[in-house]
Amino acid sequence: MLGAGILWFGWFGFNAGSAFSAGGLASSAFVNTQLGAAAAMLAWMIAERLRVGRAATVGAATGAVAGLATITPASGYVQPWGALLIGAAAGFVCFAAVLARGRLDYDDSLDVVGVHMVGGVVGVVLTGALASLAINAAGAAASLEQVGRQAVLALVTVAYSFLVTLALLKVTDLAVGLRVSAKEEGEGLDLSQHGEVGYRLSDMPEELAEPSPVTQPSR
Repeated sequence: MLGAGILWFGWFGFNAGSAFSAGGLASSAFVNTQLGAAAAMLAWMIAERLRVGRAATVGAATGAVAGLATITPASGYVQPWGALLIGAAAGFVCFAAVLARGRLDYDDSLDVVGVHMVGGVVGVVLTGALASLAINAAGAAASLEQVGRQAVLALVTVAYSFLVTLALLKVTDLAVGLRVSAKEEGEGLDLSQHGEVGYRLSDMPEELAEPSPVTQPSR
């Protein structure tokens, strides 16, 4: 929770600071960042309570990060009510995306795909639906055409990132390898790679040692 709070605080500088001035646009981005993250955290907690019967602190922190990632492309272009809508969408959609990881069976221990990628795509697309010239005259007014443009932008970005990352990983795998041996993986990377033990799960209460069905304590 401390880490999430520090990240949340730093995100104000990331979004509001992108205006390169302490003016109205920076203020709007600042307010929208707060509203988007808060709405997403609340939406995630509601979804988690409905899905698993409780709202966990790790889930609340994850929801806030999802909101921050999602509101970022829209922070300097939408009205405050638009930021609330985008944040709420982030909480529910990213929660569903994290749940889908188990069914799709891909490796993502920190839920980066479900939170950052899915949230980023949602934020980019919804910017086209909620952008206001009253907030940023240099932007584009909300329209179906702009939503289409934003969707193409998101698709191209995801495809480019995937292909370049795949190429880099292939080169790295050929040069030094990407995965440790099965024995080292069984020992745990803390011990096999760093000679340290990060967590002694056997000393933890049983309810803390068991991972959440939605969010992972490794975060």
